[in-house]
Amino acid sequence: MQTTKILSRASALSLQPTAMPISRSFASSSGVMQRVSELIKHDHAELRIYKNNILKGKDADEKVRWQNQFIWELARHSVAEELVVYPAMEKNIPGGKDLADRDRTEHQRVKDLLYKFQKLRPADNEFEPTLHTLWNDLEYHIKEEENKDLPLLEKHTPEIESANLSTDFGRTKGFVPSRSHPNSPNTGGPFETAFGLMTAPVDRLGDLFRRFPKASAR
Repeated sequence: MQTTKILSRASALSLQPTAMPISRSFASSSGVMQRVSELIKHDHAELRIYKNNILKGKDADEKVRWQNQFIWELARHSVAEELVVYPAMEKNIPGGKDLADRDRTEHQRVKDLLYKFQKLRPADNEFEPTLHTLWNDLEYHIKEEENKDLPLLEKHTPEIESANLSTDFGRTKGFVPSRSHPNSPNTGGPFETAFGLMTAPVDRLGDLFRRFPKASAR
């Protein structure tokens, strides 16, 4: 019930793309192609801001709002990586399957901690310690990606393909909230909560995503 309350209280904030306008999710229309690593690093920076805003919140309501924003951004980011980035790593990088499998294992640890964190209220003794533990694991994952995985992906991926990955990454993040309704998490399908989204089978999410038209066809 607490998860329901948390998600419902801040649903309007969490589903507004104010922190990352949709135009930044795609290759620039000016002809300058944006590599997928740029979008991923942008997400990492935003997650850090959201985490800090939770800790600096002046009252419980503000903390809950940023908690909700953090949860949903992490869910969208993780799903986009698992659907778009990790398959590209497996395809393009020599030994990339091992890297992708390692990243998936790290994601699972973060998901387990997120499940605990999303049920906590700011007044709970475990609220901040759980967030710190979650962030420590996530930050380790971020450093691995930014210092090792992403440079390798860009090295072995042509610029145009990386730009296409960037487009798919942004489209996937845009697709995710349209299938998630935090204001009614006890009804409907398996994507009604952030954790339900993150734990949904990747192949099923991929099937849903592939049924949407490409951006160029709209």
